[in-house]
Amino acid sequence: MGLYSFYRISKPSKEKIAPEDIDSTYRLLRNRTFWGATVAYSLYYVCRMSINVVKQPLIDDGVLTAGQLGLIGSSLLFVYAVGKFMNGFIADYCNVRRFMATGLFISALVNLLMGVFGMIGNMLPTMLVFVSFVILWGINGWMQSMGSAPGVISLSRWFSRSRRGSYYSLFSTSPYIGEFISYNVLAVVVGWLGWQAGFITAAITGLLGALLILVFVSDTPESKGLPSIQEISGETLTKEDKMPTKDLQKMILKHPGIWIIALSSAFIYITKYAIAGWGVLFLQKARGFDLGDASQVIAFSAISGVLGTVLAGWLSDRIFKGDRVKPAVLSGIIGTSSLILFLFVGGGFVLNIFYVSLFSLSTGVLYCIVAGLMAVDIVPRKATGAALGVVGISSYVAAGLQDITSGYLIQSFTGQVGGIDVYDFGPVSWFWVIASVVSFVLPVLNWKKMSASRL
Repeated sequence: MGLYSFYRISKPSKEKIAPEDIDSTYRLLRNRTFWGATVAYSLYYVCRMSINVVKQPLIDDGVLTAGQLGLIGSSLLFVYAVGKFMNGFIADYCNVRRFMATGLFISALVNLLMGVFGMIGNMLPTMLVFVSFVILWGINGWMQSMGSAPGVISLSRWFSRSRRGSYYSLFSTSPYIGEFISYNVLAVVVGWLGWQAGFITAAITGLLGALLILVFVSDTPESKGLPSIQEISGETLTKEDKMPTKDLQKMILKHPGIWIIALSSAFIYITKYAIAGWGVLFLQKARGFDLGDASQVIAFSAISGVLGTVLAGWLSDRIFKGDRVKPAVLSGIIGTSSLILFLFVGGGFVLNIFYVSLFSLSTGVLYCIVAGLMAVDIVPRKATGAALGVVGISSYVAAGLQDITSGYLIQSFTGQVGGIDVYDFGPVSWFWVIASVVSFVLPVLNWKKMSASRL
């Protein structure tokens, strides 16, 4: 079997499910696919966030500087941006089960290599360690880009339009669940066994996730002997549903609304990844927290992010009756205000948990509405992957630039007093706050134009 044949979308099964069993079989396979993809994508994030947990030990051990860690982090994000764009287009044609499992499996192997390489790193030149980490983490970026599009495409293949928004909100909790696991489980492992063990633990969770995909996720209803989702749900086929996928993808690239969403998502990702990537270091150096407490504070942001993404669909559909603008404005203002409190007001352990939790909840709502529901509102089902690709490349290029900019801003404004490093987070904090404001103002001002030009 060739590579193309192995990964292409499954052909309809010759064996058909009996009419009286269609409903029960469909519900069983749909739910297995949804929960398998959702849990597995959260484990994708464990294999992505592992380096954020070990930043302080790497700096303290003299292995890497903050600037070098910024470059390593950006290597994943830049490669991920390109990969998400390309793999978004490719995934529309693919067997999502095999495609998604492959990415997580190799991502786990990369984490394993990082941990093993770290065990022998003290015998190697510092520059060799740095370059090796940049290359390995860049490879991880490509593998990570094989997770999101298949997960969301599986929603399109298994859920009707009327139910897709609610399940998309649930699926969008995956990153926050992954972050929660990372900042709790990995932080404990790192504190106990060292930063190398953090990478190895992430690898183990990734391998379990790949197995989970293979066991629970199904590619399409037709591949299991079921009718298509349009037939099952009674949806009327639109002219877009009858168009070739490649033609729809070309239309996506020319759609101004998708690019506005992509730009807004880029600014959301600057602030989201700023706190996820540098929040632990900020609390340690600016607030005097130890690694355990700092990690726990950022871990609470993951819990709140889960709540925010679940609330997004409910707020937009039930409270605001389908209005995407009002919840976007509300969540944007609350998110920016809580970010300012976190960065400039300070406080103890509980107060910082409150700031970060409120910020993450609001950001979860905003991202789900802008990059999720707004995008879904204006694109056809068969081009879901392409739309995600456009939004993804913009988001992760911005996240990568943020990692480099933040790393060097932090490093540039670090001085020494009595032989002790003193950090000034003021400049980088304003960079994050401005990005937060732009993230919700941009789509709100352009939503009428975007919705009027939906495909």
